[in-house]
Amino acid sequence: MLLWFIGTAIISVLFVFRDDRFDYRVLALGALLPDLIDVFTGGAWVFHSVLGSVLALVLVMAFARRGTAARRMSLAIPIGMFMHLVFDGAFNNTKVFWWPFAGLNFGGASIPSFDRIGLDVVLEIAGAAMLAWVWRTNNLSSPRARQEFFRTGRLVLEKK
Repeated sequence: MLLWFIGTAIISVLFVFRDDRFDYRVLALGALLPDLIDVFTGGAWVFHSVLGSVLALVLVMAFARRGTAARRMSLAIPIGMFMHLVFDGAFNNTKVFWWPFAGLNFGGASIPSFDRIGLDVVLEIAGAAMLAWVWRTNNLSSPRARQEFFRTGRLVLEKK
């Protein structure tokens, strides 16, 4: 699943943070990262646990200088990872979500979005609708607005 995670992460951050300088490109990467990494491990692993997202946040806070554009951009990765956990329903598997606090074994858990193929089609359509709304409300059909987004990752909801 791609569109569901990107759409839900972008919509959530647009309405919660309302930061004109937020980099939504990096947020989208963070929202896809748990599945992109865990697909190579053969199932749900550290990046589908709270600890994986917390460790990513700690690394950003420890190594990116406070008040810099690099830190603001880097923070979008763990935020996207947290969004992925929420919108993937990763919390439904206690053993994985609370690893290592609920035990050190992942119990052979599969990646949540791979377990619900039928529902995934509906979620992808919903994600496409969310992204279409973001496209329309941010005037991304305009070459100038689109170029600005690809250059900076910024989206600004139009005021009506």
